[in-house]
This record gives sequence, C-alpha cells and structure tokens, in this order.
Amino acid sequence: VALTCNVDLGWEDEYVISILETLKKENVHITFNVTGKWAENKKDLLLRIKNEGHEIGNHSYIHPMFTKITEDRMLEEIKKTEDIVKENIDYDMTLFRFPSGDYNDKSLKFVEDLGYKCIQWDVDSVDWKQSGADEEYNRVMKKVKSGSILLFHNNAKYTPSNLSRIIEKLSDDGYEFVPVGELIYTENYYINENGEQNKK
Repeated sequence: VALTCNVDLGWEDEYVISILETLKKENVHITFNVTGKWAENKKDLLLRIKNEGHEIGNHSYIHPMFTKITEDRMLEEIKKTEDIVKENIDYDMTLFRFPSGDYNDKSLKFVEDLGYKCIQWDVDSVDWKQSGADEEYNRVMKKVKSGSILLFHNNAKYTPSNLSRIIEKLSDDGYEFVPVGELIYTENYYINENGEQNKK
C-alpha cells in the first residue's frame, strides 16, 4: 500500500513535522503531494521531506479546480510548482495529484502530456474534517486492501497518531509500505472502469 499526504496551503494549523516524526519512528516512506505556494514558504520542511527519503508529487500552485481553468492556467500552476521544488531542493517530480481530485478527460490528457502520472486514491481518511481519531482510523481500515493508495492531509490533528496505528496494524497484517512511484505500473498496463491499473 502507499500512504499519501496532500500538503495544501492556507491552513492555520498543520502537522507536517509531527507526520514526519511519526514516519521516521515507523521507518516508512510516503508520497507528499505539495502545493507550490506552500513549498515556497516552507523550504526547510520541503528539504526535510526530501532528505528523509520521501517522494514528492506536484499538487499545483494554489489548488484550483482543474475542470474550471484554462490549459494556460494549468500549465502555469504545474510549472510554477515544478520550478519552486527544482530550484529549492533539486528534485524532479513525476507524479501529479489534482486539487480536490477534480479532473476531466481534457485536464487528464493535458497533465499526462506534460509527462506526469496522475495519481488519485481509493481510501480517503477525510482527516481534514477532524471528526475524531477512531472514526478516521476505522474509515481507513474498512477500505484498505492490497494495492491501495491512502489519502491524508497536512492540516489534520489526528493524522500523526492515526498513521502510527495504521502502519502498525497493517504491518502486523503483512502489508508493506511503499511510495506511490514504487506501487504503480509505468508500462504494459491498462486502467479498468474503477480507475485501477492492471497488468496487460
């Protein structure tokens, strides 16, 4: 399974440091999908994410809905974030996550034509609602299966402790944790009607 954390901007509270400390303790590497505006203002944390061995994906610059913007704006959102990450930590991103998971055929093709793999998820913790540690934990555990991509956020207070619980329980159940880039197929695959990759 792959754990992913969307690092969005504009939250009053964020828990990236706590999340990183949890992951270090559990010796697990995940995929952080960062917005460029956040990365611009949190260069030290961006560097720490890289230095601690995590994967970094592009999550646009200021998180607009990609079904509602022009291709020129899509390009600006993606390239601006790409440049910030490259200039500050010398990292080339290959994964893209649509803001709010919002995409259509046009935006999908546009982003893929830029050379990105677009990554969604099949298990959503809905942690940003902060509806309770047990509720979020149970929501994840009910849905997770082999090959799952799990979604968390940087502004959710229960996420650091829940990540620890989830990692320990799934490890006991025989799961291995890898960044998204190591989970997905990059060639000889097709996408089924559920948006899942299958080997040809």
